[in-house]
Amino acid sequence: MHGKFIATLTAIALTGCAMAQPAGNLQPPAQTMGPNPVLPLPTRQIIPTVHIAPAKGWPEGVQPTPAAGLSVAPMATGLDHPRWVYVLPNGDVLVAESNAPPKPSDGKGIKGAVMGLVMKRAGAGVPSANRITLLRDVDGNGKADLRTTFLQNLNSPIGMALVGNTFYVANSDGIVSFPYTPGQTQITAAPTPVADLPAGPINHHWTKNIIASADGSKLYATVGSNSNVGENGIAAEQGRAAIWEVSIPSGTSRIYASGLRNPNGMAWGPGNALWTVANERDELGDDLVPDYLTSVTEGAFYGWPYSYFGQNVDVRVKPQRPDLVAKAVSPDYALGAHVAPLGLTSSDGAALPAPFAGGFFIGEHGSWNRKPRSGYAVVFVPFGAGGTKPTAQPIPVLTGFVSPDGDAWGRPVGVAIDKRGALLVADDVGNVIWRVTSTTPVAVQAPSARPAASGAR
Repeated sequence: MHGKFIATLTAIALTGCAMAQPAGNLQPPAQTMGPNPVLPLPTRQIIPTVHIAPAKGWPEGVQPTPAAGLSVAPMATGLDHPRWVYVLPNGDVLVAESNAPPKPSDGKGIKGAVMGLVMKRAGAGVPSANRITLLRDVDGNGKADLRTTFLQNLNSPIGMALVGNTFYVANSDGIVSFPYTPGQTQITAAPTPVADLPAGPINHHWTKNIIASADGSKLYATVGSNSNVGENGIAAEQGRAAIWEVSIPSGTSRIYASGLRNPNGMAWGPGNALWTVANERDELGDDLVPDYLTSVTEGAFYGWPYSYFGQNVDVRVKPQRPDLVAKAVSPDYALGAHVAPLGLTSSDGAALPAPFAGGFFIGEHGSWNRKPRSGYAVVFVPFGAGGTKPTAQPIPVLTGFVSPDGDAWGRPVGVAIDKRGALLVADDVGNVIWRVTSTTPVAVQAPSARPAASGAR
């Protein structure tokens, strides 16, 4: 019995076939997005939807499709699984070339073995370069003329933040710092430990991102869950599914907000609020649960694993915690189910035309947990003139990452605005940093009343 079950699951993983709820049950896309999404009844899936876009990379002469009024070109190609981008004050672009660290206790058993095959086929099975690369556009033509290894021998790095002359990196197990001299192209100093972050032999959602407070006294760090819905036991989730606050002067840390299954990108928004994008749970159907964009309130609990999108109880989780469900905060804005939002950046400083002003750009990595596929795009969520919360539908910025045959030519991850107002997009399957610009001259958007990390772009 077990052998036949394994063979069936393996065939699903390798062929990209789907075990899904009937297509007729799918919600219209607009209903799964926005501040008040329509949530269908959960469909408990013994075998989850597996609909892989096999990672192939970009054919010669093919690139993503920009929205009207925009153009796109590569800033740099031939990178090694670029996941995150960060812009230094002098305009240098730092790229975290990274993938998952060893996780010996993650992926055990039948389901784990199959998920390993799925991840490999989707492009996430390559070894981590454990490197941050510096790109410099010397002549201002939008392409990197200089490429150097800025830092190496890291541990699956993602988040980066410059505060004064100290450069911080979020590895998969903690934050470290390095001295930085403006304009330098390589750091050879040894890392100084700043704060440990939950890791261990499971480290299921391993990516750790950081952002600095306006005064440079604190770092905020994302830590994803160690499971889908707590199936490894609640003890394995200690300190996870949360955003941490780290005091730079003292090195002390605390949980700032919790119940966020897998937060990744962070940005400062209207009213000096911290915002994040989070990946929600799987195996409840193609339209559950919506991934989301939300402001993050100190001390708030966002539901995971006991409830989703507020106080919708997930009956799979045992034991239940009605006391925590009663406190669960609804996120501000649904992005649609299984779009896998990772990158997040404000439009402040961008030189892009309307309607790409006053909001957030989001890199949606795409997921193999839905049929038809969702995500695999860069979108813009507008706040509207003077708005403090998004209300309109997401606007596509870059699309065309999946071929007509269903292969992934690319997958967008981290996003950032460069010194000249272009949008940068890390593509970890195409191994490219894309640069999105306006087709006509546009003034740089003036920063709104939002903080920026000391020394940030």
